[in-house]
Amino acid sequence: MKKCVIIMNPESGKKHKIKTYQEFYDILRKYGYDGEIILTKGPGDAEKIIQGIDKSVDLVISGGGDGTLNEIVSGNLKREKPLVVAPLPLGSTNDVGNMYGLDHSVYENLEIVLKGKPKKVDICFINDAPFVYVACLGDYIDMAYATPRELKKKYGKIAYILYGMKQLRSKIHQYDVQYEIDGEKHVGRYSFFFISNSSRIAGQPDIYYDVKLNDNMFEVALANVGSKKEMLKLLVLASTMDVKDIPGVTYYRTNNFKIEFLDKPKTSWCIDGEEYKETTNKFVFRVSQNMKMQIPKESADKLFNE
Repeated sequence: MKKCVIIMNPESGKKHKIKTYQEFYDILRKYGYDGEIILTKGPGDAEKIIQGIDKSVDLVISGGGDGTLNEIVSGNLKREKPLVVAPLPLGSTNDVGNMYGLDHSVYENLEIVLKGKPKKVDICFINDAPFVYVACLGDYIDMAYATPRELKKKYGKIAYILYGMKQLRSKIHQYDVQYEIDGEKHVGRYSFFFISNSSRIAGQPDIYYDVKLNDNMFEVALANVGSKKEMLKLLVLASTMDVKDIPGVTYYRTNNFKIEFLDKPKTSWCIDGEEYKETTNKFVFRVSQNMKMQIPKESADKLFNE
């Protein structure tokens, strides 16, 4: 039989209360897998677990939110030969899982994943830290990692709104930056920075209409808004049109982006929903295709170039 390990974050989300894991084992056997479930015990645990998994394992499934998947990918890329990874969304937002079409019950999603096919996928980096789908910076973005875990477990996605309402203020921080894109240098003043490889961010689908996850490229969107009113207008436009077509958004598709903040940002970068702590004001973004993700067949044609 093939071998599958599910690295499960028991603290993820509020929707999927799992009382027994027997059904997981039954489904794995149904698809020809000898399965093992390993529960994480705290932040950073998933990264360590995957580094210690035997190289004979055919598939590692990330049972958790986007942050758990980020940990697993980070640890996987430290292996001499990375294993095939797949998401099993259990978190509050599950941007990656939903982008792949995994928006059913946890058991249906598991079956869809096991019927999927491995595909080489672009993994982006901010300096030396990998991220699966987004790195972003700006006011209120810290809600993704600063919202208390107890609140997220109790209220799910609504928790971010409840926490964010406490942070609302009329003025938005703006930053003077120097950046280089494909060797071309620019200067500008912006308040929001999104570097992504995804069609879905923060629960909003179709951020971009034509994203491909294996084209060795990522999307860069820089926006300058100075007030809460302008920010809300930007969010409304983002829900109705492709981000790159929104007036006032500076957009690039690239595989080489460098940016330097002339003043230290007021908040940290958020990568895949978690805080990225860094003391430097200089950030280099690149992309690598050094691992495979098991993708549902229904999503492969839409999200991947053959």
